[in-house]
Amino acid sequence: MSVEMKLAAQKRTDTGKGASRRLRRAKAVPGIVYGAGKEPEMIEVSAFELARLMELEAFYSQIIDLTIGKKKQPTVVKDLQRHPFKDRVLHIDFQRVKAGEKLHVGLPIHFLNEEKCKGVKAGGVVHRDMIEVAIIALPKDLPEYLEVDLADLDVGEAIHLSELNVPEGVELEAFSHGGDEHDHDHPVVSIVMPRIAREEDEDEDEAADAADVPAAADKQDDEEDKGEK
Repeated sequence: MSVEMKLAAQKRTDTGKGASRRLRRAKAVPGIVYGAGKEPEMIEVSAFELARLMELEAFYSQIIDLTIGKKKQPTVVKDLQRHPFKDRVLHIDFQRVKAGEKLHVGLPIHFLNEEKCKGVKAGGVVHRDMIEVAIIALPKDLPEYLEVDLADLDVGEAIHLSELNVPEGVELEAFSHGGDEHDHDHPVVSIVMPRIAREEDEDEDEAADAADVPAAADKQDDEEDKGEK
């Protein structure tokens, strides 16, 4: 079930770098709302309220009810510009949502039963090739996240995009462009042996090979001695 999120915004008329700097000093974040066949709107939102919502995983993939003045409109986050080294948002873009218009969003992936995973019990580790997956869906069909069950995954095995349990009405963006599905069927998660364990196995193999060399040499010497006799 989707999380209901709300955010208040105010219209802004001042634009440019100077105006944006003044907003940030006032603990506000400049932004823009566009899409759904309407004119773009320049807005500002509270930096505190925005930071509070950003703590939620669903902030990046779910519908946010953005209230500008007295008008409420459903939106999704399309872009965030962050400060290069400070924990601060410099600008945010919202896209308006229309009921019959499909959305392209990235959904987080939840990995289940990691501690019960067959491969983990055998000494392997979980390698997450993806932490989110791009999907296409109508607003009414938008899930909060996708689940991937690792319980039966063994060492050397992987779960690919085509094996995900995708809800009805949801399409994986990787397969939406046509062509050979196998070209886009990337791994989502796999179980691999730790590097140290692999190196130990290789060392044991090398030691075994080295031990075979004297034995083979001794056998050859014995055969040569018998030939001389």
